[in-house]
Amino acid sequence: MSSLFRGGRIESTKKEVSRFISSIKDDVKLLKHVVEINKAHTVMLMEQKIIDEEDAVKILKALKLGEFKVKPWLEDIHVCVEEEVIKRAKEAGENLHIAKSRNDQVATAIRMELREELIDLMNTIIDFQTKLLTKAEKHVSTIIRGYTHLRPAQPTTFAHYLMYHFDVFQRHFERLAECYRRVNVCPMGAAALATTSFPINRERVAELLGFDKVLENSMDAVSSRDFVMETLAILSMIAIEISRLVEDLIIWSAPEFNLIDIPDEFCSTSSIMPQKRNPDVLEVIRARMSYVVGNFAICALILKSLPSGYNLDFQEVTPKLWESLAKITEALKILSKLIAQCKPIQDLKNPNISFSTFTELVRVLFQKYHIPFRTAHKVVGALVRKLVQEGLNPEDLTSEMLGEVAKEVASINLKVDEDDIKSSIDVINFVKMHNVLGGPSPIEMRKMIRSRRGILSFSRTQIAKMKEKITDANKKLNDLVERLVAQLNNN
Repeated sequence: MSSLFRGGRIESTKKEVSRFISSIKDDVKLLKHVVEINKAHTVMLMEQKIIDEEDAVKILKALKLGEFKVKPWLEDIHVCVEEEVIKRAKEAGENLHIAKSRNDQVATAIRMELREELIDLMNTIIDFQTKLLTKAEKHVSTIIRGYTHLRPAQPTTFAHYLMYHFDVFQRHFERLAECYRRVNVCPMGAAALATTSFPINRERVAELLGFDKVLENSMDAVSSRDFVMETLAILSMIAIEISRLVEDLIIWSAPEFNLIDIPDEFCSTSSIMPQKRNPDVLEVIRARMSYVVGNFAICALILKSLPSGYNLDFQEVTPKLWESLAKITEALKILSKLIAQCKPIQDLKNPNISFSTFTELVRVLFQKYHIPFRTAHKVVGALVRKLVQEGLNPEDLTSEMLGEVAKEVASINLKVDEDDIKSSIDVINFVKMHNVLGGPSPIEMRKMIRSRRGILSFSRTQIAKMKEKITDANKKLNDLVERLVAQLNNN
């Protein structure tokens, strides 16, 4: 138990109890922010004439005097900093905690760390999207099998697949940017619950710390962790998307699918079977994404039944937030490298791509031969069944065979030109013909890639502005502290 509290309302606390409830091991991540908060708060107290300039400068000098040694037996990092300031600034240091509480201070420090980590994650997403775009540009004409129900469905391109993931991650980026706005509000000045009767200036502290605004209601400021849950919810969605992506890559790299080659650098072998190339990196990513989803559930269960006001349960939530951010960021960085190096395999003779173009034959029967769509669908379905039963491939299809099936299942006379049949079942032609907005045709994919380059440019600008505001505020605060300390030394 800190000497700051011993002998007051609580005479003493057992060491094992202090260690049990201590959050200092996890709080180390917040140390730099706690120091900055105390600097800003002290400057505000001085400007508001709540403490005199001499005491304020002594406190500020203590705050800037090198690193703070973390004491693992203390309750938290806030007490650790306060004890050291009092040691350095003597009696003046005892005024450090005027008009604030650990409750508003920890909420502020978490938001300061989180906004930096959100910026880092958004930059990581941009880097990942850039890799997707670069790879897509090289493969606008690389045809792969598209799947539904894990069965061959229709031909598409590797670029089309990569751009699908680009757009999903763009929505995640936008969610994080929206979340950032709600994170970047300042709880300082809320104190324990009901603010303070000291004439503080909450807006000034928010300004000095680079926040967009004050989180007004003081009870809301210390009680709410919805910003943590919102972040965890978005991270869970990202984790689900990452897991689906790696699942595709694991399946597609299997010899039975042979759609993509994963470089050796991202694989390992068996301890007994020398022929094996196991996608271990992807499997570990898939497993670790479960932690992210699990952390969301754990934190929801911790928070769901808490009464209003500050509760120490909160300190069990924050480490789960940092863990989830770390796992998502690490996974995306590995995936960026893997995407850049992997190679799609175009195999137009693969039997699994057979029949996947037959929706185009339905279209031809409808548009050119005026067969009602549902009838055309039935005829072509029966045709596929006949070819499969007889062990034939689409290349074996003739106009006569199609006519026989049409007569048998729909009682219609049908004579289709052989060239129409060949062009409709041709894989390359199928992809080219699917040139509707958002389709896989090379023309549409090049348009999409150009458009996404512009989106990335705008995203980078957004991030730069967020980072600049924090950097500028930090510089102004520390320049102000330097000037005040220098004035004291000169006097």
